[in-house]
Amino acid sequence: MTKCNVKTGDVVVVITGKDAGKQGKVLAVNTKSNRIAVEGVNMISKHQKARKAQEKSQIVKKEGTIDVSNVMIVCPTCGKPTRVKHAVVDGKSVRVCKCGATLEAAKAEKKAVKKAAAKSAEAKAEKAKAAPAEKTEAAEKKTKVVKSVKATTTSAKSTKTTTARKAQRGV
Repeated sequence: MTKCNVKTGDVVVVITGKDAGKQGKVLAVNTKSNRIAVEGVNMISKHQKARKAQEKSQIVKKEGTIDVSNVMIVCPTCGKPTRVKHAVVDGKSVRVCKCGATLEAAKAEKKAVKKAAAKSAEAKAEKAKAAPAEKTEAAEKKTKVVKSVKATTTSAKSTKTTTARKAQRGV
C-alpha cells in the first residue's frame, strides 16, 4: 500500500470518473482502503427510515468515497492541480508543489490565527475575572438598597391592610 499524499482539509480536483473536473475540500481520508470523501463529489442517496414516531423517513444526500488516485491536490498559491513532492524543510518533511510552495503553509497560517484568537479570548477572560470583584461590591450595595425598599413597601402594605380590616370591623 502506498502512502496517501492527501490530507483532510486539502482542496482537490477530480481527474477521472463521472465527477471529473469538479473541485472540493477533502472531508475524510481512509488510508487503509485508499479512499477519500470530497465535498460535493460522488453524491449518493441514502434512504433513512424513521426510528421514532416524531421523525420522518427521508432520502439523505451525502458524499460517497472515491479512490485517492482519481484526484490531484490543488496548490493554494498557484491554483493548479499538482503532484505532491516531499521535501525536508526546517527538519520536518513537508508536501511541496511544483511551483515551490509548501502545501502545509495554509494550514500553519490557520493554526497561527486560531492560536492568536485563543490568546485574545484568554486575555478577555482574565479581564472579566478582575472586573467581577468590583462589580460584586456594587451589586451587593444594590441588593441591600432593593431589600430595604422591599421591606418598607411590605411594611406599608401591611399597615394599609390592618387599617382596612379595622375599618371593616368598625373599630
